[in-house]
Parts: sequence; structure tokens; C-alpha cells
Amino acid sequence: MPTEEIRVRGTVQGVGFRPTVYRLAKACGLRGDVCNDGQGVLIKVSGSEEAITEFVARLQRECPPLARINQLTRIIYEGEFKFDNFVISNSVSNAIKTEITPDAASCPQCQQEIFDPFSRFYRYPFNNCTHCGPRLSIIRAIPYDRCNTSMSAFAMCPECAKEYHDVENRRFHAQPIACHACGPTAWLERADGKPVTASMFSMLDDVDAVCTLLQKGEIVAIKGLSGIHLACDATQEAAVQKLRQRKRRYHKPFALMARDIEVIEEYCTVNVKEKELLTSAAAPIVLLQASGKKQLSSSIAAGQNTLGFMLPYTPLHHLIMRRMNRPIVLTSGNLADEPQCIDNDEAREKLRTIADYFLFHNREIINRVDDSVVRVVGDKVKIIRRARGYAPAAISLPPGFHNVPQILAMGSELKNTFCLLREGEAILSQHLGDLENAAAFNAYQDTLNLYLNLFEHKPEVIAIDKHPEYISSKLGKELADTNKIKIYQIQHHHAHIAACMAENGIHLDSPPVLGIALDGLGYGDDGTLWGGEFILADYRKFKRLATFKSVAMIGGEQATYQPWRNTYTQLISAKLWDDCQQQYADLEIVKFLNKKPLKLLNQLIEKGINSPPASSVGRLFDAVAAAMGICREECSYEGQAAIAMEAIVDVRSLNNDKETLIYPFSFSILDSIYCIDPRPMWQALLNDLQQQISQPIMADKFHKGLANTIVEMVKHLCQENLINQVVLTGGVFQNCILLEQVSKGLQTLGIKVLTHSLVPANDGGLSLGQAVIAAAQLIHEC
Repeated sequence: MPTEEIRVRGTVQGVGFRPTVYRLAKACGLRGDVCNDGQGVLIKVSGSEEAITEFVARLQRECPPLARINQLTRIIYEGEFKFDNFVISNSVSNAIKTEITPDAASCPQCQQEIFDPFSRFYRYPFNNCTHCGPRLSIIRAIPYDRCNTSMSAFAMCPECAKEYHDVENRRFHAQPIACHACGPTAWLERADGKPVTASMFSMLDDVDAVCTLLQKGEIVAIKGLSGIHLACDATQEAAVQKLRQRKRRYHKPFALMARDIEVIEEYCTVNVKEKELLTSAAAPIVLLQASGKKQLSSSIAAGQNTLGFMLPYTPLHHLIMRRMNRPIVLTSGNLADEPQCIDNDEAREKLRTIADYFLFHNREIINRVDDSVVRVVGDKVKIIRRARGYAPAAISLPPGFHNVPQILAMGSELKNTFCLLREGEAILSQHLGDLENAAAFNAYQDTLNLYLNLFEHKPEVIAIDKHPEYISSKLGKELADTNKIKIYQIQHHHAHIAACMAENGIHLDSPPVLGIALDGLGYGDDGTLWGGEFILADYRKFKRLATFKSVAMIGGEQATYQPWRNTYTQLISAKLWDDCQQQYADLEIVKFLNKKPLKLLNQLIEKGINSPPASSVGRLFDAVAAAMGICREECSYEGQAAIAMEAIVDVRSLNNDKETLIYPFSFSILDSIYCIDPRPMWQALLNDLQQQISQPIMADKFHKGLANTIVEMVKHLCQENLINQVVLTGGVFQNCILLEQVSKGLQTLGIKVLTHSLVPANDGGLSLGQAVIAAAQLIHEC
């Protein structure tokens, strides 16, 4: 009888993979065993060649819902074989090469049980099985066994132990298995420290009481799967405003949770793809088009036409939302810009002035993981924030990258992630936030250390952004110096382009693509700030072919949060300010700017004092929005003005091909590369402002004019450089209108367009690009 050893790599631990192997092996009449180890799952089988072949085919077809097979190899087994049946053996510890499964939303069976009065899991907030529940958020080490998770604090009762060891049960080796008798518990506390008495609510339990508190307009901090959230009734303006003031998050949209799709459809239009995302195991926040059928608090997402909804993704959330027939706000439990709280004592200290009540539990959260955010553009899913439900699932690298050494890429300053490269795959961390905040940077270091330990990753190379002041780059240099390993400094926009190439499977040795990288800013090779770039690039090198005209950012970072600064410097750069004083003196924007200390601002520009030139398209959006009267004085978060301007565009007008509906730009040669000059656009915009053209029409004309300009530039560059493949990347391409208009224009020309889907177009995907560029350069050097 043939005997084989079958190695399976991928997402194969903690997802019911071994029971599936057991069931299929028995069905095929095979003898042998299956076990978890550091590389994945190892199977030894003996039987007829036909039976083994059938077993392997069925294993690939009947993979458990949360499992993913990346690689399956078969070799002849020549060792000692003592099995007269098929069994599941204990885990083996060796070199870590397996994956960690992302946290997964409650499966339908577990949901059904918590609402079944005859189930022993009735109203149990932590019900789970191998098809759902916590993974990354509770794990300390691999293999993914209970002793290596925060569930090690809870000894299984006899009934849970019986199900855990029953190979026919869906809870077989479900590491977080628990029930009322033996598992974690949840309880309610008042933020003021006073006792919570049963007579206050007369509810079923403390979890049920949360629903009543929310309906009464209270703010409740809820400890969930991988972090603590702040919740309130999304239909009560007073409650939402109270949460904004206390949290100090004055404008940024709040995420929402609704009991079911039917509730969401009372507020938004939801297509088939969006429903699939909402009900998937990842259960992300999905940005949906507001329908206007029913109104939420006007403070939920002021100035926007989309709402970010998610469905309950744990039993605890399902129980809270059972009686809630309207949406709730469910936003991260933190002060603005700080990391989300995950510890009970930390929450009591930091959130006591925000929340009225706390719903805590005693299962420790090991790894903080924010909610993921996604959007459907056309029929494609675009990840805006990659976190819960997606991280840290590995991303397979394109051909040519399978024999690179272990590489660590440190990511960016904002929207940070880091990336571990190993054996043909990239492990991207969850979203870690903006590292300018000290608490966020500390959390970044903690998470980095956790990943390096979990995956036993010992980097031989470190990749960092070229910006000398990025704190992630400084840490990377320290790590490289301490461990005496090679470091690569990667240009920001090259990394954006490479990330998109990698997730689209572009071969290591493929010819260059034309990358269009539009964002806020990144450190350029010439020491200036870039942000509107047309770059000929492969993984190893790049050449800047065209850019947008550089304009001073008065006050540096201040220009990101005070859009009027960008308007003024754009008008100065276009040599239109004198015209503004004469021909357009009655315009609101001109009157507004004349009240600013222009003499001082001019001196800062002329002397280059804290006013670096930048070719940023992100800041161009801000400048146009401010001129139109959108977020003119200030923004409370980056991109607020651009997002608000996108929201007012009448999408129907984009199909109008009349040239009069397009703001023009001009091309020139500057420093031996092509330069896009917005001066004609500003002249046309000032005329429209004088004629009191409506904001939606001006926003239409700007978006369409910018898209047409990009397409014309690409057409020229592709002909000149014999390119037929274009990458669209950078945070500006999260603007759906611009992305769709540019993609449509390029496809009409027969140009293949590559965009993001697995990682964010913004800086959240930057570390993947850094890692593959470092790998490519290392391979080239060798």
C-alpha cells in the first residue's frame, strides 16, 4: 500500500481543518494521522493510490469556510508507520511557517444557538466554534492551541471538553470554546463608580440592559472582540453630539452598526456585493450610499453622502442589537488620535469622562485590531482600512519572489502598517494608525514585537521610507544598527506603485509600468515633497516622467488642516492674486484671504521658511474645496475637504461630454520632465465663482477636468515610452469619482489599468511596496 506525507500550508489552524481531514480520510478508507505544527498541517496516509488521490482532491474542494490552502505537497513517506486507523495527533512545535487566522464574525449556527432557549449557549455572549470567533485578537504564540491564547485562563467544563474532543462536533478543537459554566463573563458598570442595581432596568441580563441604556440616550463603552467601542443611539442628535464633544472627534464620520440588512436598507442603498461584504466572515464597515429614506442624526457624517455600516459580528453584539430597531454609533473607544482601549482598567481611566456606562468582560484582548473599512467601486472591493477580519491573512507574492530572505518593512508615518516578507508571502499587520501620537507609536512597537515573536521572524533586511523624519524610519534604522543588518530606503511613491503591482501578481522581472501616484505628500528623491507623480517603474528602479506643478505648503503640516493656505499659494503660484484683487475682489474667498496676514505669508514663501514646495494633488483638492467654500477655514482630519467636495458631485453630469463642463489644465516642460499646471483651471474657477455657479457643478467640472488631464498625460507618456499598463495608487485614488473617470478613460484607449483591492491605496498599503522593492533590489545585487 502506498504511504504518503502530505504537507498543507496556508490558513489551516483553528479553522476546523483537521476534523475535515479526519472525516475525508475515513470516507476514503485511509489509515494514518493529522497534526498541527509550525508550518501548517502535516498528514500521513496509507491506502490505495486512487483513494489517496481522491482524498487530496476532496480536501481541496471541501475546505472549511475559514481555511485557505496556499500550498499542498505530496511525497512518499518512508518512516515508521504504526497506524491501523486514522487519528488526530497532538500539535508539534517547530519552525513557524503557518498563518494566523483573522478574527471571524459569528457563524449562523452560533447566532441561532444564542437565541435558542433550549440551547446551553442561550444568551451566551462568547459563543463560538471552529467556523467563527476570536483568533488574532487572543493569540500569544503559535501553534494556535488554547494554552497559547488568552482562553488559557478558563478551564473547560465537562460539556465543553466533550465537544472540544469530539471530532464530529463543529467545536472540535475550537480553542475559544466556552459556555456560561466555564467561560468569560460580561458585566455592566457605571462610569461614576456607583453600583448598578437590577431594579434600574428589569432586563434579562447586563448585556440586554445595554440596549435600554442606548435607547435612553446614554453612551456605553462596550468591550468587544478586539477592542473597546463607544456606542450611542445614532438617531438621537443630543447623544451623538455629546459623544463628539466628549471624545473630541468633532467632524470625522462615525461608524454605525445595525441589527440586520433590513435596518440598513432603511437608510442606504445596498447592492449584492455590499450585502456579501456585510454578511461575510470579515464583517467590515462598508461605505454605502445614503438613500435619504430615513434620517439619522445630522452629526453622524456631516457633509458626506455615504454612511459606514457594519452588522453585529460577535454574539455579544447580536444580543445587544436584538431589540434595537435603529442603528447605533459604534466608534473606537479612545480619545481622538489615540489607540483604541483594550484593557478594562485602561478604559476606566481613559474613557470615564466619555462613557456613562461600561460593558466589560474578563477575556483578555492580546492584540488590538480596529474594524476594517471597505467600499465597492463598480463591482470591485476596495479596502480602505485593512484590520479585523482581513489581517494578518498572508498575501501571496508574484512569481520571482519565492526565495527571498526574511524582510521587515516599517511602513509610513500615517495610516501605518508594517509588513513581514517570508517564503513567497507577505504578512501585513492590521491598521496601526498615525505614529505622530506617542501612544500609537508605543502600540506600533508592541504589535511589531508580537508579530516578530509569533512568526519567529528574524529579518535579514529592513525597508524604510526615505523621509528622514518618519518615526517608523527612525525605528527601522535603530533596529538595523542594533542587529547589524542591511537597510533599504524606499521612495514613498515607488512603494505605492510596487504595492499595487505586487497585489496584482506582476512578475518580478516584468517590464516597467506607468504608475500614477496621487496623495498628500511623500519625500521625493530631489529632497522636495511629491504628491502628484507619473513614474515609470519596475520593482527595482523608477524614473519620474511627469508631475503636477509644485506649490508651497505654508506652515508645513498646518496646510493639511487649513485648506485656505493651499488656495492662497495656488493663486500666488498661478500669478492670479493681482487679478483677484482687481477683477475678483468681491468674491468671498478673496475677501477671506485678505483678512489673513498676507505680508507675513509672502515672506514665508519667499524665504522658504516652513513652506516646503509640494506637488501634492491632495492639497490641490483642498485648495479648490476652500475656494468653493467647503471646509475653508479648517479641517479636523486629513482629506476632509476633498471628501466633502466629492460628496456633492452630481454623478449623472459626469456622463456629459461637453467641453464646457471641464476645467482645463495645461502641460509644460519643467526641469526636463512634463509638468501639469493648474493655472487655466484656477482662471476658469474664479470666473465660475464670479458668476455664482453652484458648488456641485464646479465640483463636477474639477473632477472631470482633472481626470481628463491625467488621461491625456498618460496617453502621451505611454506612446512615448511604449507602455500599455498603468497603476493607479495613492490616497487620492480613494476618490471613487476620480478613480472611475480615469479608469474609464484609460480603458477606452486600450490601456490595462491596475488598481488596489487587497491592500489600501493610501499609506496603509505602503509597507507591502517597501518590502517587495527591498526584495527585488536584494535579488538584483546577489
